[in-house]
Amino acid sequence: MCGIHGIYDFAGSNVEPALLSAMGDLTRHRGPDDEGMHIDAECGIAMRRLSIIDLAGGHQPLSNVEETLWLVCNGEIYNFRELRAELQSKGYRFKTGSDSEVLLHLYDAEGDAFVQRLNGMFAFALWDARRRRLLIGRDRLGVKPLYVVQDSRRIAFSTEAKALLALPGMRAELNTAAVPGYLHLGYVAAPHCIFKGMRKLPPATLLSVEAGQVREWRYWRLPQKIDNAVSESQWTERVREQIAESVRMQMVSDVPIGAFLSGGVDSSAVVGSMARHSSQPIRTYAIGFEGGEAEALYNELPYARRVAELFGTQHREIVVRPDVVSLLPKLLWHMDEPLSDTAFITTFLVSEFARQDVKVILSGVGGDELFGGYRRYLGGHYADRFRRLPWWLRRSAALAAAQLPSDRHSGVLNTLRLAKGFLASAELTPDDRYRSYLQVLDRATVASLMLHPQINGCDALGAALAAAASNDDLNRMFAVDAETQLPDDLLLLTDKMSMAVSLECRVPLLDHQLVELAAAIPASIKVRGGRLKHLMKHSLADLLPRDILDRKKRGFGTPMGAWLKRELAPVLRRLLAADVVRSRGLFNQPVIDRLVADHEANRVDGTDALLALMNLEIWSRIYVDRRGPADVAAELKSYVA
Repeated sequence: MCGIHGIYDFAGSNVEPALLSAMGDLTRHRGPDDEGMHIDAECGIAMRRLSIIDLAGGHQPLSNVEETLWLVCNGEIYNFRELRAELQSKGYRFKTGSDSEVLLHLYDAEGDAFVQRLNGMFAFALWDARRRRLLIGRDRLGVKPLYVVQDSRRIAFSTEAKALLALPGMRAELNTAAVPGYLHLGYVAAPHCIFKGMRKLPPATLLSVEAGQVREWRYWRLPQKIDNAVSESQWTERVREQIAESVRMQMVSDVPIGAFLSGGVDSSAVVGSMARHSSQPIRTYAIGFEGGEAEALYNELPYARRVAELFGTQHREIVVRPDVVSLLPKLLWHMDEPLSDTAFITTFLVSEFARQDVKVILSGVGGDELFGGYRRYLGGHYADRFRRLPWWLRRSAALAAAQLPSDRHSGVLNTLRLAKGFLASAELTPDDRYRSYLQVLDRATVASLMLHPQINGCDALGAALAAAASNDDLNRMFAVDAETQLPDDLLLLTDKMSMAVSLECRVPLLDHQLVELAAAIPASIKVRGGRLKHLMKHSLADLLPRDILDRKKRGFGTPMGAWLKRELAPVLRRLLAADVVRSRGLFNQPVIDRLVADHEANRVDGTDALLALMNLEIWSRIYVDRRGPADVAAELKSYVA
């Protein structure tokens, strides 16, 4: 695990070592244990290393015996032992015990198709000196990020966008074309990036540079063929076996390993499977919030404690009331891009806590997307029943619902929020209904918010919906999530927040074999009636107790909406004040004022929209205005003093 970066000069000029070092210095947190680079005239590749496997011998860049192939790789290859044995039987000689070295010899043996053989999370750069060819790539699901800059002089890449700002001629500028899409979804979807002149390499994508020519292609897509010939009992057994195998494979490590534990189905399944494959107690880490009703809604510690006791883990808990004002600038610097998902705060805090003991952590991220764990997956189920009512009754219900109060941080008001959202979307097409569940701001509001309507962004959600070929509405939703929210929100924040404290986070529920298995399961088996994750829960019945399997789902976030009405209200007001908004020249102030007023009056829950706007302003102060996170934090603290 590390951060990688590199440069290919189209003119053939020698890459400067000092430039690679400067890029590496900006990602030191990703790899505090080691650093290295290899320069061969027009191409230079480098890394910062967090040592996990072959601590002494895994220094990168790695090379083959002949030193004609060179590699830097960020991530882990879980089937490296099997691949290594196969390659050795063919005569390949290994210089280290590193999992990454198999990429060199597998590329030599099979060419670009070698990525199809890898089971893991990775972003890599491989220099083929014989062909004067650079090849970079990303894993199938996009667990590991990779940013790219390409112009007439060079192509450069890095695990983190901030490292690319060290390049001559690069400066931090806002990509205004990405702003509408960011406000619509609450994150910037690949291939776009919030920095002007940069882009993100999409998941499951390879990019090659040879003889000055750049070629990019997709090597894997989520299968969309449903297998109706397999019985539910057979699916149950296959899912049970594959979850256990995925967890077992991802427990390989030469350093201490642990697991995040919320007490939800996904993290509990990972911890239970780890316990069955370990002779020692598993180390588990959970987080809770102190405060009132809003904080209590996000406190999952009793459930985590229940699972920890069940599997005899070495369990640690942290109860926090985070200093959000100080945290946001620091975390947005690490994130590289703004986002509205408050899970990035929680993920950082629990990662920082776990890093006191371990270097590797396993997470349950991905189970909801694979097996149907979000409430939005029930939209079609309830819409079908709703449409059986007389039209006048449906219309009356929708009009009445529009007047309901909404606040996700109150038990009663959150129920009304969900009902309001459902009734507002029940008559829409399946695609538009799903868009209404995912969006932070609808496209009409985004258009009215933008000061210059000619600034248009890519509709990543629309593109993903159009590409999802399944006739099964529910599986289409899963496919859309795998292309958008999963890599560009959940996995991005998981990577950036764990690596901010030099912690490697693995996601066994996104093992590509498990993903491909889940993609073939009929939706009617994944979600049965109104029961989310029906099949997954059935497959885990011998591992987890019913009170954990059937507990109410909670999000892994923070009570940010409540804080914006209380202690963070002065920060919200100052960050979105008229003079600030005017100076940026992006937004219409009356629309922002209406969003703030509606949230404070509980007319709508505007948590995500307001945080998206706030975080964009904080990000702009750090990167565009070139101010340090500590300086920005001090300014924010003065607002609440």
